[in-house]
Amino acid sequence: MSKSSIFSGLRSNVFAGFVVSLIAMPLALGLAIASGFPPIAGIIASVVGGVMVAVLGGSYVTITGPGNGLVVVLLGAVTVLGEGDMQAGYLYALAAVILSGVLLLLFGFLRFGSLSDFFPATAIQGMLSAIGITILLKQLYVMFGDLETKGAAFELLLGVPKLIQSLFTDGSTGQWYAAGIGVVSLLIMVFYSKIRNRFFHLVPAPMWVVLLALGFDAYFSLVGGGNPISKSLLISLPENLLGGVPTPNFSKLNQPAFWGVVVSITLISSIESLLSIKAVDKLDPQKRRSNTNKDMKALGLATIVSGFLGGMNVVTVIARSSVNVNNQASNRSANFFHAAFLFVMVLVFQDQLRRIPLTSLAAILVYTGYKLAAPAIFVRMYQIGKEQLLVFLTTLISTLLTDLITGILIGLLATFVVHVLLNKAFWLFSRNLLKPNVLMYKENETQNYYVGIIHFCTFLNFYKLKSKLDKIPQDERAVVDFSLCSFVDHTVQESLQNYEELFERKGGGLEIIGLDIHETDSSHPFAVRTLRPMKKLRVFGGGRTKRQLQLEALAHEKGWAYKEATKSQKRMLRDHPVYQTTSVERVYNLIEGPKKRLSLCDIHYSEGAFIAKENIQTTLLRVQLDKEIPVFSFDRELLLEKLSHLAGIHDIDFPEYPEFSHDFYVQGNDPQKVRAFFNAKMVSFFSAYGFYHIMSNGKELLVRQFLRPATPAEAAAMIEFGLALKEKIDG
Repeated sequence: MSKSSIFSGLRSNVFAGFVVSLIAMPLALGLAIASGFPPIAGIIASVVGGVMVAVLGGSYVTITGPGNGLVVVLLGAVTVLGEGDMQAGYLYALAAVILSGVLLLLFGFLRFGSLSDFFPATAIQGMLSAIGITILLKQLYVMFGDLETKGAAFELLLGVPKLIQSLFTDGSTGQWYAAGIGVVSLLIMVFYSKIRNRFFHLVPAPMWVVLLALGFDAYFSLVGGGNPISKSLLISLPENLLGGVPTPNFSKLNQPAFWGVVVSITLISSIESLLSIKAVDKLDPQKRRSNTNKDMKALGLATIVSGFLGGMNVVTVIARSSVNVNNQASNRSANFFHAAFLFVMVLVFQDQLRRIPLTSLAAILVYTGYKLAAPAIFVRMYQIGKEQLLVFLTTLISTLLTDLITGILIGLLATFVVHVLLNKAFWLFSRNLLKPNVLMYKENETQNYYVGIIHFCTFLNFYKLKSKLDKIPQDERAVVDFSLCSFVDHTVQESLQNYEELFERKGGGLEIIGLDIHETDSSHPFAVRTLRPMKKLRVFGGGRTKRQLQLEALAHEKGWAYKEATKSQKRMLRDHPVYQTTSVERVYNLIEGPKKRLSLCDIHYSEGAFIAKENIQTTLLRVQLDKEIPVFSFDRELLLEKLSHLAGIHDIDFPEYPEFSHDFYVQGNDPQKVRAFFNAKMVSFFSAYGFYHIMSNGKELLVRQFLRPATPAEAAAMIEFGLALKEKIDG
């Protein structure tokens, strides 16, 4: 990080770092304890991560430290590797943390920054919700003062009634006080956002929890008798915070279980970091994009150093990063200041930290776990589609019953199976997975970048589309065409919305077309879309695409009629010679003007047969005329038309207008009438709009621009062209 960037916006970055440190301190302590690590391990990860990633990272306003997703896997590592001895397990887990840092560093050098794109969004959400449920259940026991009960998530869930009962029958006075603080702390976390008082919100919710605990201790110190909560339920910190660095134990390097832990830690930390970086980039007011590969290198190095010092993995965290952005942080120095303030606070207030009950920190994590698995997430999955809810629940339950790696792998498999069942064609994926399926070029007429996709586009091959989109300058305009793509999944839909927002923020634009005739299970914009019927699955009656809504708005703006589907236009198109030898499959998105004299529609037709069959989707403008004109076709003279001259096929020439003859290709049955029609007025008009292909059958005109559906803006321009053309001819 350059000197100028460090001092740029210094005041706002110092303040943002201070606010984040207030949230990070109780979270770091709580996450470490929940992971089976000493409390100071969370502080080490935050401080080391904040300093090293601020200097070496490739993101701008992210905050690093211990993450929620690693709690479950680290606790499992301490328990399994230590075989019941938590201290020994901690030293083994430190070795696994260090090696996971090495793998993260390697991932950065191998440019694996796009790793998260290979995981379906629904399966990732299922895994995160499983982590949330596990954290909630494990920390619920701690929140009520029970540090002894262990077990799997379902065992802990079944044991909740017994936990409450034992508190009333066997709970000591100290445990009652500790549980009371835990419950009040949870209420603070839940109702913090609902309290509308700007002075109250000057202090973050986790810090209010800390202040509550310290106030409780101060009260009993003043009235005498001391804190009634036993020391076993208070935070334990080493006497010398700057000494006594633990030695990681690498003696289990030859055991598969150890490497399973390393892979699990690496996978979860990389996914959590990459997803957080992607989310925070959307919040950045300066519209910058992080270098994820550079950030992975920095996270890897920070994790290695943290592990050798006795700390946890260093990951990018979304909640603390969001607070950072909301407090006007402008660069990575805020991450550094957050680490510096955290380090100073722990050194200065270590005596006070030792008075905080574990139950209050557990309450923060109970609330965090709830947010990861809130009922609203289940509802959202159902709204996207029943098949998404199935994948979500499959991943969630399998993760709870097994482990994180097995759970996400089952989620991947479940997603693929659902995709095969929806399309009833395994060959669609098996034949085309490794084939190139994305074409990109710049259209001469509009200077838009055109990106066309064929076969299918899912989490399995989204990286191909992503690599093309990443090459397009974001201040330019791009069109992504799925008209020749049989299936588009939820992960792709969600990712493309991120690209739409990114292009819009940078001053460009990204239009998605070609999905209007695809079937969908729900009205949600991220629902999967397939060309196969989905009527048996349909819950909400299907939903229009963003393009269809924009076309409908265009029609209403002009006072015209809009029809999503129509059959009558099929026969009308046959009046034109070019469509007499084609098979019109569907006409849709019909916009009709007064008396149906001018209309615009999308058309899906095919040419050829068997292996030579070609499917085409385009947008046509139909202009009915009040007087008869010659039969002709008009187009810009490109390479194919020039080659036709060599084959002896000539268009109609216009000696009075040599430039027009050179630039445009005009054909007709009666050259004399065609020349008479193209007088000086018409030649001037057509020269100005030479990017349209026009066909006349004598009574009406058909106009198209591309062999693809038009974007809403292009459709609006076509209508304006049609109105001007009709006035020019009839007038």
